Amino acid sequence: MERPELPLPQLHAFVVLAEELHFGHAAARLGIAQPPLSQQIRRLEDKVGHALFTRAPGRVALTPAGSELLPAARRALTDLEDGLAAARAVGSGQAGCLRIGFAASLALTILPGLLRTFRQRFPGVRLDIHEMTTAPQIAALHDRTIDIGLLREPPDDETELGIRTVLTEPFVAVLSPSHPLAALRSVPLAELADSPFVLLPRSAGPLLHDRIIGLCAAAGFTPQVVQHAVEWQTVCALVETGLGVSLAPASIRRIRLRGVAFRRIEPGAARTRVAVAWRENDCNPLVAHLLATISPDPSAAATRPGS
Repeated sequence: MERPELPLPQLHAFVVLAEELHFGHAAARLGIAQPPLSQQIRRLEDKVGHALFTRAPGRVALTPAGSELLPAARRALTDLEDGLAAARAVGSGQAGCLRIGFAASLALTILPGLLRTFRQRFPGVRLDIHEMTTAPQIAALHDRTIDIGLLREPPDDETELGIRTVLTEPFVAVLSPSHPLAALRSVPLAELADSPFVLLPRSAGPLLHDRIIGLCAAAGFTPQVVQHAVEWQTVCALVETGLGVSLAPASIRRIRLRGVAFRRIEPGAARTRVAVAWRENDCNPLVAHLLATISPDPSAAATRPGS
């Protein structure tokens, strides 16, 4: 079906004349002279193929064809007005949809406050939130299925993504209350050498996994991993059963499982990095708005590709 070529001035002139039913009044309302108004109406009638108005001295009325066209013309003008307003709102970053990936542990740290602040500043924006580990977030950013990633231990070799550190936190040992080391306030990491470990799989977050393995290696041992779990809450639940121990970001303590003991580790200088990631070439104003909402950790250096 061919789309009709109807200039908006003709539709606008038609609707105004249909409302005024007087060429002089309609022309004044449109801010044009009466002859150009008559020309607009005649051109529209030529396109329709039928008269839209009956004209008599002192009297103008809609024809049946004109009465049929009027509701559609009004809808077209209203839809266009609404579309322009929506486009302006999206273009200015006051509306639209922002797709955010986040690591589950960040629901215990920066995520609630960040989303609350963003929603207060931009109430017209819809947030589409996806819980994802680091590696899937990086893939989703490249695939353009999310716009922003909030992730842990981001890769350092990304050339298409902007990456900014927003938080660092220490690691803690995750123990069952029956574990001999649970009685201590802080645990020497080397003392965990003989304990089985429950860890996230490397595929979920390669750098975080390698970081934990590296901490153990620095303490003189390679952890004996007996079980993997994708979510930290599952890791803690498995530790609670006595299946093993784990090392986790300190924010995991907020899960508050009764059957799990969280202890500082020694040495305690190691920290895990939380970052926000986005596509460098993304022109979506909502991305810029969210980045402006995030307060970076003043003790953490910002990281950019190649830095």
